[in-house]
Amino acid sequence: MQVLKDERLVVGRAGAAVTVREHRMRTVRPAALMAPADPGEPYRWLSEAAKHGTYASSKIVDVAESIPPADVRAAFGLPENGTALLRSQVLLVDDEPAELVRSNYPLDIARGTALMDRRRIKGGTPALLAELGYPTRLCVDQISARIPTQEQYRVLQLTSSMPVLRTLRVVQSDQERPIEATVMVKAGSTNWSTSSCPSDCLVATSVLVGRLRPLSSTRDGR
Repeated sequence: MQVLKDERLVVGRAGAAVTVREHRMRTVRPAALMAPADPGEPYRWLSEAAKHGTYASSKIVDVAESIPPADVRAAFGLPENGTALLRSQVLLVDDEPAELVRSNYPLDIARGTALMDRRRIKGGTPALLAELGYPTRLCVDQISARIPTQEQYRVLQLTSSMPVLRTLRVVQSDQERPIEATVMVKAGSTNWSTSSCPSDCLVATSVLVGRLRPLSSTRDGR
């Protein structure tokens, strides 16, 4: 029972029964979050949370030029000491920290725009990037299970035995130009990711377990 409490799978209240927490597992549908929000509509991830009966919010942690991680630098074609704009925020579901999001943008795109401001962007970054002439054309996700860093452990209020689900999402615009590279970290015990594609699409899946393995491709689900 203590293990279940440590993993926050159940709730115990003094003088009352121990009960299973509501909305414990969260399903993430990346495809539902790609397109810009319609004018006057909330961010896509807010509306998706509402569909599952939960309340979502966000807190900006930092907006600054910084040296991104190696996989982000590789996506942008940056040298080892190359810099990009970092927008870091924590996403909360029902007032609990659910995800640590660190979005990076090429400086030649970000400078002089609302991306540099320490505030939420109306309609979300996909809408702003589209207004700047960089519509989203393709998103590539690389997902891995990792031991949390000290920052992730603290911000997400993890237990010592809880792994994290790390997603690197590279967003491309026209001519396959990378316009955003975001590292998203969630508690592995409370989230799963689901995706789908037409039967005639070519699917490339990269499974990262400790190290990057070659992409494998399948057609028609085979």
